[in-house]
Amino acid sequence: MTKYIPTIWLEIHVRIKSETKMFCSCKNAVALASEPNMNVCNICMWFPGMLPNLNKEVVRLWLIWGMMMNCEVNKKSRFDRKTYFYPDNPTAYQITQMYEPIVWKGFVKTLVNWIERTFAIHHMHLENDAWKLIHAGWKTLLDFNRAWSPLMEIVTDPVFHDRDEVMEFLRELQKLMRAWWVSDADMEKWQLRCDVNISIAPEWSLKLWSRTETKNVNSFMAIGRVIDHEIKRQKSVIEKWWIVDQETRWWNDDSWTSTTLRSKEDAMDYRYFPEPDLLPVILSDEFINDARKLIPELPIEKRIKYLWVYKLSEDDARILTTTRELSEYFDNLVELTWDSKKSCSYMTSVLLAMMNESETIKNILDLKFDIKELAKVIDLVNRDELSSTNSKQVIEELFNNGWETDIIVDENNLRQKNDTDALEKIVEQVLLDNASQVADYKSGNENIFWFFVWQCMKASKWAWNPKIFNELLKKKL
Repeated sequence: MTKYIPTIWLEIHVRIKSETKMFCSCKNAVALASEPNMNVCNICMWFPGMLPNLNKEVVRLWLIWGMMMNCEVNKKSRFDRKTYFYPDNPTAYQITQMYEPIVWKGFVKTLVNWIERTFAIHHMHLENDAWKLIHAGWKTLLDFNRAWSPLMEIVTDPVFHDRDEVMEFLRELQKLMRAWWVSDADMEKWQLRCDVNISIAPEWSLKLWSRTETKNVNSFMAIGRVIDHEIKRQKSVIEKWWIVDQETRWWNDDSWTSTTLRSKEDAMDYRYFPEPDLLPVILSDEFINDARKLIPELPIEKRIKYLWVYKLSEDDARILTTTRELSEYFDNLVELTWDSKKSCSYMTSVLLAMMNESETIKNILDLKFDIKELAKVIDLVNRDELSSTNSKQVIEELFNNGWETDIIVDENNLRQKNDTDALEKIVEQVLLDNASQVADYKSGNENIFWFFVWQCMKASKWAWNPKIFNELLKKKL
């Protein structure tokens, strides 16, 4: 049976998180506005005689993002006009970068099944977003809120051969975007969407066969389903001795099916030419160096450190690098506690669980207490002054009301006492008061041991350390 090798590459559209739009001073549509046509002006509605004015902040964010993806920087770049007409693009063209983008030829490093991999980026370019169509009965209305909002398009090389590689690459890409707040990359809000190009060919083939492009897929799960479905569909076509049409397809995630949208255009169909209303972009060495200084430690570097240095699990390392705020909070907590294991456990199992259930606190930066208070909780647990069960009660109080760890512990009588001499007296008295149980234990009934621990804790009014009672009882018995 012939073995077929899938080859996949991606065109990823990301909405840049700038304050204003790409070519005017209107508020950028990072999230959907409450009403249509609120964030508009003469420029983004493209009134006659209006000219675009390039947003410097967009270029700066784009440059930082490109450097984080190890891209080459072009000091001189230009914009091109891409001619096409769809109802959501009444200007009949888009301002983009076809031939001389600001950054290109980079790579993204990630882990696939615990193996370090790099995936090549062909180029990245800036372009403006289109309008939004609103269908109302027999009418179609235009919302210009997102018109001229800055988009970055990332085009990979054809380097993926299965869905696991694509999924890990996209997750790492999303973390990179959030590491310097270039974009929230929220797929549900269409801040990140993906065109999936797929071509399959027999393993003996020396070149790619016809490919399809599935447009605007906006969830990780849907992208995985598109890959599985399209590989299966193309294999079925080839095995019937037919030729796979080079086309653009549309994915219906409700029915898990795809349909033909249009035949795939080539560059000549778009009639690219230099954008006449914008001058070339010239980047100074100072501008480039200032951007380079702002690049943080990359999520993959943190993830590898958490795995190999801190010895955390793969799931924990992935969770803690979801956002820059989360990983920085963890790093700061470890600096205070010198205990990466417990810092991770209290963050992932306790703190994040509370945040998930909270209606008001969804970001680690919104916590009501100082990080030093959580470090104090961990310190008390490590010194056996606070039980792990009671520590959760303290964190819950910190989470809900703020305050200080020591005050919460003492006002609720949660601090465990560790005076060995005093604990020995309690142990001796418990054993003296329960002589028949002691005889029962010594005759072989070891299950009764926890009866003694319970009696010791009861005699100490639950204020002493059960671990020490445990050790002293073993010695005495």
